[in-house]
Amino acid sequence: MLAIPAQELTGELPDPPEFAAQSEPIFVSVGDIQEFKALPEYHEPDWVTSKYVDAGTLPPVAERLPKEPLVYKTANMPDGIGVYGDTMRHVIGGRPEGWNYIGGQAQGWGGIDIGLSECLTRTGPLFMIKAEELEPLPNLAKGWEWSEDGKQLTMHLVEGAKWSDGDAFDTEDVMFYWDDHIMDPNVSPLNGGTPETFGQGTTLEAIDAYTIKWTFQEAFPTQYLYAMAYGTFCPGPSHILKPEHPKYSDNTYEQYKNAFPPEYMNIPVMGAWVPVEYRPDDIIVMRRNPYYWKVDENGNQLPYLNEMHYRLSTWTDRDVQAVAGSGDFSNLEQAESYVEALRRSAEDSAPARLQFGARTIGYALQMNLSGNGWGEPDDRAQSVRDLNRNLDFRKAVSIALDRQRLGESLVRGPFTAIYPGGLYAGTTYYDKASTVYYPFNLEAANGLLDGLGLADTDANGVRNFPDGGADVEITLLANSDYGTDTNLAEGVMAQLEPLGLRVIANFQSGTARDDMAAAGQFDWQVARQGAELVSVVQGTAALAPTGPRIHTFHRANADGELDLLPFEEELVALVNKFVTTSDNAERADIMKQYQRIFTENVYSVGLTQYPGALIINKRFANIPAGSPIMMFNWAEDNIIRERVFVPEDRQGSYELHPETLPGEPGGAGPV
Repeated sequence: MLAIPAQELTGELPDPPEFAAQSEPIFVSVGDIQEFKALPEYHEPDWVTSKYVDAGTLPPVAERLPKEPLVYKTANMPDGIGVYGDTMRHVIGGRPEGWNYIGGQAQGWGGIDIGLSECLTRTGPLFMIKAEELEPLPNLAKGWEWSEDGKQLTMHLVEGAKWSDGDAFDTEDVMFYWDDHIMDPNVSPLNGGTPETFGQGTTLEAIDAYTIKWTFQEAFPTQYLYAMAYGTFCPGPSHILKPEHPKYSDNTYEQYKNAFPPEYMNIPVMGAWVPVEYRPDDIIVMRRNPYYWKVDENGNQLPYLNEMHYRLSTWTDRDVQAVAGSGDFSNLEQAESYVEALRRSAEDSAPARLQFGARTIGYALQMNLSGNGWGEPDDRAQSVRDLNRNLDFRKAVSIALDRQRLGESLVRGPFTAIYPGGLYAGTTYYDKASTVYYPFNLEAANGLLDGLGLADTDANGVRNFPDGGADVEITLLANSDYGTDTNLAEGVMAQLEPLGLRVIANFQSGTARDDMAAAGQFDWQVARQGAELVSVVQGTAALAPTGPRIHTFHRANADGELDLLPFEEELVALVNKFVTTSDNAERADIMKQYQRIFTENVYSVGLTQYPGALIINKRFANIPAGSPIMMFNWAEDNIIRERVFVPEDRQGSYELHPETLPGEPGGAGPV
């Protein structure tokens, strides 16, 4: 059969529907949000002073703070200086594996790790930074400067900052993370930090206790400042973790990863809250960190909120409880819940408010493009991968999917948009003219597969591999914890039946699904994509297989070999070029080329794109306008939770461990 010309398959991409409910941020400079400086005096909750400082069990607050703490500016706080007290009640669908975040353990998601961890830089609040000043905020690294040739970056840590147990935070913690996690191929930090994340050949050294120096192969790679934020450069407590690491003990790497199970309480953190109670399938309770190193302009040590709860339920229940008022916070991201949530929040008596952001939630069908052994495929799986690497096959799958129907199967209304893949419409670097769109065309899709010699030779309704081969059976990995993931996967399976492909569901719960995906043990996967396709400047290296272990659906085999397709080599070159330039016009042009190559070659099969909404109880103050649930980071970071508070007249009696502080690491809980 003659090949179908590419131009006959392309069409005009419909614009996303107008959605009036989207809110807009107030744009400011970094200096409007925060600065590092000493203040004349410092304060804390009265009960901390009376029960702990006066009793001699805790040093005075001024001694617990760094030399120059991070100070949040009052003018940038929507409701001004806050008051102490109350709890934020989260509901999550994940379950904690343990507290060894840098060793690869999940804490259950839903903002737990964001509340525990602090990183060299910070990106969550960047949604409100003026475009011309866009750069990660200083955080554990309070400042930095570049060498004259731009290949060295010297960073200065917050001098005198302490872990929640009072141990000093310094370059030993930073270098332990770098040397024994990033550079150790036997360790996989939870959010995927690898040497390639920071550039091939990059080195890091400690100059003194509070100074580190990066050396890069290229000049002024400012892109890596984003990689130093959540979640790829958030050091762990070396004084606790190091004795368990295989380099310093007789432990295996698996024993090290699991050395701090959920039952291990009071793990030292740099974040605002410390885990003090864990009840399986019930709750995680976190109490205020008495050594937290951030304050407001009046010298009040943060956080304002004394306690954090994470009820261990389901992700769907998170939305339900937030809307009902029995939970306080949710990232409304499962489109199936939108209509009911909007209806409930519109009622005068509604306890929560909804704040929709831009369409930064996008799903794609990702095909495993490794042809040389990643995930150790059997003969069937290898045959599927050979098909995956064929452009006509990817086009056939793409045009066999009716994206309008897929979106409407989740929610009707002006929410979902047709998403062809690549960068999201409405984001900074998106260019519609550079986007190649292959519209729904089932007849042409069947023609493409006929041309590949995939015929139903045994007349059972399923195409066979050429030369009398077996039925074309393809497994589809999806996360069973999220209804949207499984609904989209089921929609894909149903719509590909008329194409003669047997797609078999492989629905796995969160951590099991993540492990299979990271190991390459999938033919296809329905995946919600990361920040790299929203902001581009966050997680840039993951836009293409720029390293052996960095991409989501094409990684190296056991020998470290990547078998890139020619167009992938082009994408890698463009991403590397993007990283090494700071010229905005050049970056925009690079991303136009990237978008064209990505969509023309159907690098992944876009499914749908839609906005998320922040659901938060009305009693909370200091919530920034236009906070997206996901842009540079999740909403739990975007809203700057440590400065969120509840006015005294609206505070509830929700604290489970009032007037207590975290105990000794590994102890029974709060004291």
